Amino acid sequence: MINHPLISADDHLDLEAIAPTMFVDRAPARLRDRVPRVVPGESGNVWMLDGRVIALSGNRPGGLVDREPLGLRPGEPHGRMELMDRDNVQTHVIFGPAAGFTFTQDPEIRLACTQAYNDHMLEFSAVNPKRLVPLAMMPGQSAEAATAELLRCAKAGHRGVLLPLYETDGLPFGEAWEGFWAAANETRIPVNFHLGGGSMRLKSKLKSWTMPAMVSIIAMQMDEALATLIFSGTFDRFPDVRVIFGESGIGWVPYFVNRMDACCRKYNSKSEDVKLERLPSEYYGYNVLHTYEEDDLGLAVLDVIGADAVMWASDFPHGDSTWPNSHEIIEKSALSQMDEASRRKILYGNAAKLYGLD
Repeated sequence: MINHPLISADDHLDLEAIAPTMFVDRAPARLRDRVPRVVPGESGNVWMLDGRVIALSGNRPGGLVDREPLGLRPGEPHGRMELMDRDNVQTHVIFGPAAGFTFTQDPEIRLACTQAYNDHMLEFSAVNPKRLVPLAMMPGQSAEAATAELLRCAKAGHRGVLLPLYETDGLPFGEAWEGFWAAANETRIPVNFHLGGGSMRLKSKLKSWTMPAMVSIIAMQMDEALATLIFSGTFDRFPDVRVIFGESGIGWVPYFVNRMDACCRKYNSKSEDVKLERLPSEYYGYNVLHTYEEDDLGLAVLDVIGADAVMWASDFPHGDSTWPNSHEIIEKSALSQMDEASRRKILYGNAAKLYGLD
């Protein structure tokens, strides 16, 4: 069924696999004693900051459940590509650490770590730009800092950015964030969000029933950001902004888009501040896209948002990942019942176009 390369539109480089000297090597000299560093711990190397352990380094299974330890290989370009070859995947779009750089509340240190990561990942990608597409991490502490970093990273050659939804003071839309979206519109650099956080009260713990419960609902916590993004008129003011909801899944999206359309028909004409120029569903395919790993239900109702709005992902190296059996899982999925043109868009074409890989 698959007669073309695969592009995975959502993969990760966790802090555990990041080069151990990255922050120290790249931080300004005056900050080098204040950024995270790797030191020996009782059971292996650990990341330390301000006298406390913030993560392990190279000695955990990389997030993979009941599979092999990966060590630092996901953070080494050639090591990562060898792991990609085992999955027969051509390209990874790489999201940074899931928690961002929230290990510190010091805005100066957080910005230094963010910029160090972004500069490091440009060199990482340069080993093979067709296969390695890292997203630049945006500082969430202020709209001004995020705007400046977006412009810096776009100029340096990054092909996409990740804006942390839940690090910002309120959702990153509205008047305070107009400059950021204007910059994204001008540079036409895709802006990614990723699941994590939201309005849920449930807190998960390892080896507890709370883990599957939390994982079951976390993607749908993105509904508030999606509705805010659309109904605030962001795409009408900035028509070349493209936003990707990473690891959101798609099964819940058709219902939610239909609901937004219905609410738009009822309330749009009554709005005195923002009136949408189109129905919410009409922003899909160009302005809004979603990634998923395994979601036959979503594929069954894909006509609501269309194949142009969806990108497959392996979520390497996390617990939901299809690695190293992605081809087998795809072949057994509902994609096998879809037309070839739609399959190609979802597995390759949409991501290739978005990140300049075609």
